[in-house]
Amino acid sequence: MRSQEAWTLPWRGLGLSSNLNASDSPHPYRLLDASPGLFDFVEYSAPLSLEETRAHATLYPEMAGRLGQVPVLFHPVHLNLYGPERESAQALADLEAHAQAVGSAWVGNDVGWWHAGGQSFPGYLYLPPPLTLEGLEDCVAHALHVQAGLGRPLALENPAVFARRGDMHVLDFMAGLHARTGLPLLIDVGHLFSYQLSAGLPLEVGWDGFPFEQVIELHLAGGVVTRRGSRGFYVDDHTQPVRDELFTLLERLLARCPSLRAVTFEGDGHPPEVARLTLERLRRWIPAEPRPPLALKPPAEVPVPALRNASKPWELFELGYGARPPEPRDDPEGSVAETDFRLAVVAEQLDRTYPLSRLLLAGTRDTLRAFTASPEFRELFQGLGRSLEHAFLSYARRHLRAQPDEGGSAALSFEVFLPSVMQRPHAPPGPGEVGLAADAGVGAFAADLSELVYTARALRRHLTGRAWACEVLEVSGLESLAQTARRVVLRPWRFAVRRRAGHLEVQTAPAPLLEMLRTLAAGPLQEAALPPALLAEALGRGWVRRGA
Repeated sequence: MRSQEAWTLPWRGLGLSSNLNASDSPHPYRLLDASPGLFDFVEYSAPLSLEETRAHATLYPEMAGRLGQVPVLFHPVHLNLYGPERESAQALADLEAHAQAVGSAWVGNDVGWWHAGGQSFPGYLYLPPPLTLEGLEDCVAHALHVQAGLGRPLALENPAVFARRGDMHVLDFMAGLHARTGLPLLIDVGHLFSYQLSAGLPLEVGWDGFPFEQVIELHLAGGVVTRRGSRGFYVDDHTQPVRDELFTLLERLLARCPSLRAVTFEGDGHPPEVARLTLERLRRWIPAEPRPPLALKPPAEVPVPALRNASKPWELFELGYGARPPEPRDDPEGSVAETDFRLAVVAEQLDRTYPLSRLLLAGTRDTLRAFTASPEFRELFQGLGRSLEHAFLSYARRHLRAQPDEGGSAALSFEVFLPSVMQRPHAPPGPGEVGLAADAGVGAFAADLSELVYTARALRRHLTGRAWACEVLEVSGLESLAQTARRVVLRPWRFAVRRRAGHLEVQTAPAPLLEMLRTLAAGPLQEAALPPALLAEALGRGWVRRGA
């Protein structure tokens, strides 16, 4: 333990979360400038290393410049509090240096396994520990190890739960974690709801005996409830609206937590006007008035116990990503729901880079699960892979070698080639000129994929629309995509591309329009020299821009 002096925890009040990306919504400082007093602090997620955060978090300079007026809390989500290995000494040194530099009064983190082999799990979707005595002992070892490197409290946050693994209630698990470590607690309202719902319990059942006086922070975020048969499952998704049940839970928790120092609205992805509505509602419960600091006694310094079972987390990894079927003790229904959510996150991330290849090679649950059960996916989290996209590329190439598919190979080669198109700089247009838009490009490829690109877009729209009516995504319809891939013609093909929301979108167009774009790729031209009808269409599709 860094220090045995008493911890003094200031009152932080009502906060808004941020991932420190200036382009994300809501922008906390723009929102606060527009509505002074709407909230009191910012809680942010970022890498443990302050240098890495400064290099990549575009909102960090403004956050650092406003620390005197808007305090912050550091919520890393890059910190393992479960898993087969402890955090390194360097990681803990980075964590303490980061928290000290920004004046974070405490550090909060979900009790879960966040990363392995230098890679975070897709979508930062951590693996929660089993709610057993064995799982508790390993989490105790992790928590004490992290706290030993900190000069401020580590607040332990209850994990989100899909499957019922273990016979402990999640609040009993967290109470045991506090009793064994002496560390304060952070209750995520949605995570608590996820357990109650999965276990089929009313909102306040299982609360008896829980040390609410040890809770220093509450989290509130959006999410979605899905139902399968008699079971319900809560999907923690901050971009979604906050459910009524969570507001009810929060109000009841506020009355039970006398040591509370902060309430954070995790409103990632909400438009500012929607985030403002939620914060105004919360402000009525957490008024903007100072409160005296809380003196918290640090836990006694004790030896950090060894991890008992390094193989158990990997068993949960295989279960969570569908590499092995669940057994009765694994809560099969809950395990399937968890795997489906993880597969959806993997598909969403892959579709940013490989939208064609992913549909062709991993478009169904079974074929997507074949990827997450593959050695390429597993090696990604054993320090042997560079990224999720690289793991899929290696898997796809191996698959195509074993089962040759000319259309699939052409699609994969095209998507590997595509980023190079956007690396070609083009000069901005001057007065009276027209040039390519800053986020647009034009390229050529050796195979004509125009029908395949169209089919993928049309099928996504059609199958998603049918899913709303049929309550199931009929992936058998992807056979049309496979047929189209077999019809790919090997001939020069020209296409346009736009950068949208962090990914590249391929667009087709008539040959005369693409020829005009190809000419503009070499440099801007006088507007008067361009065919008016083609120019109007290119402007309407956002491919070109006029000079100032």
